[in-house]
Amino acid sequence: MSVLMVNEYADFNMLKELLGATDGNLASHTKALEKAEYILVEKQFIGRKPNTRYSVTKLGKAEFKKHIEALEKLIRKT
Repeated sequence: MSVLMVNEYADFNMLKELLGATDGNLASHTKALEKAEYILVEKQFIGRKPNTRYSVTKLGKAEFKKHIEALEKLIRKT
């Protein structure tokens, strides 16, 4: 989510490289985020290669901000 908060979108390979995730791990996490409607998934072809790109939704932005605020609150308490 943090990658998508600071970028308009990111494709599967970009996320995989930045996060050091496996294909399966990244696929399961993006599927969960899509189901929660935190991200939008767009599938397309670039040339003959499939390309999946992700962007954060308004709901996803709001929920991520709440998450960060909760973490900051916890840090301040310790």
